[in-house]
Amino acid sequence: MLRHVDVAAKSLEPYRAVAGAEVVAELERLAAPLRGARILQINATAYGGGVSVLLRSLVPLYRGLGLTVDWRVMPGTPEFFTVTKGLHNALQGASFDLTEERRGLYLDHNREVAEALRRQDHYDVVIVHDPQPAAVRHFLGGDDTRWVWRCHIDTSHPDPAAIRFLEPLVAEYDALVYTMEEFLPADLRDRPVRIITPAIDPLSPKNLPLPDDLVRGILAWTGISLDRPLVSQISRFDPWKDPLGVVEVYRRVREQVPGTQLALVGQMALDDPQGWEILRQIQQESVDDDDIHVLTNFTGIDDVGVNAFQRASSVVLQKSIREGFGLVVSESLWKGTPVVAGRTGGIPLQMPDGVGGYLIESTEECVARTVELLRDRATAERLGTSGRRHVHDHFLITRLLADELRLLDSLR
Repeated sequence: MLRHVDVAAKSLEPYRAVAGAEVVAELERLAAPLRGARILQINATAYGGGVSVLLRSLVPLYRGLGLTVDWRVMPGTPEFFTVTKGLHNALQGASFDLTEERRGLYLDHNREVAEALRRQDHYDVVIVHDPQPAAVRHFLGGDDTRWVWRCHIDTSHPDPAAIRFLEPLVAEYDALVYTMEEFLPADLRDRPVRIITPAIDPLSPKNLPLPDDLVRGILAWTGISLDRPLVSQISRFDPWKDPLGVVEVYRRVREQVPGTQLALVGQMALDDPQGWEILRQIQQESVDDDDIHVLTNFTGIDDVGVNAFQRASSVVLQKSIREGFGLVVSESLWKGTPVVAGRTGGIPLQMPDGVGGYLIESTEECVARTVELLRDRATAERLGTSGRRHVHDHFLITRLLADELRLLDSLR
């Protein structure tokens, strides 16, 4: 019922050149009193989506610091993930009928996972990510394990029934971690809460430097013309990312900047059955336009491919309606690529006004700002450079790791 994700230890030595020697030294200092503790990370999928991206880098770095950290994935049936996707959307404000049958399915599956975890080795700290496994703690009380629930989504305007169902479950945790204080529901404000923003790993395959010939080769392989403007949105196929709205933006941009191409690059995830329906809608909408390229991890675009698209794009869009954080924004800015993104959730943290690109609140504004950046490449370069600097100062994984080590130390 809990699948182990096999990752190796990763030394922090290469990060000295990126984040600074003093940053690595501080991480070593913070890790020292935690050596010997056993820590478990639980989420719902090993690939696709921001949580798996974070854990893929964090767990090896924890191990490189000498900590004992495991990562296990909660499996589930299609029916279970349909319910948890509905709950996930409801916590962001969508309507979802959380019937007794759906509540029972959710709780029964979490109970089974808890029983499987009871048979595992003892852990000193368990960190549970997002709604899918949130009820596991409810079924595993009574010992000295400390529990942390990490909410990665925007719960600032949740469906009332959904938040009433979830609040008693997460209130049992020893600590709650949110990306922004604004996401914290009112009834949980008396709980121990930490505000910790996500971050990118500058040395992961998705973010490490790539030679120009490799970038050009990857794009040419996918059918992208290398001598025409490219606008991309790189994210899960999710209604909150408004991919069909991105197609509309592209068509209106192309009227003003002929020859513009669009790439919609998404990673499909095990815990997101809705993604396949959104992908089908996008493919149907773009079937007659050879300059719309719809690409996924199932059609050969891995992390290195995503890296190449973020580097080669003239502009990256993130036309989100709701967004917990949106790692793809920092990923794109790290490559010096300007971003036009929805002014929502954690996105403005990554690109405050005048840094990295433009924040928008309408389709019309998105079109205008994208056209501006395609026509004024000097401004695009200036904004991209400022965005990279902002990510370096605030959103590298070494900062995230330090924040989490301080949280773990507070639970001892």
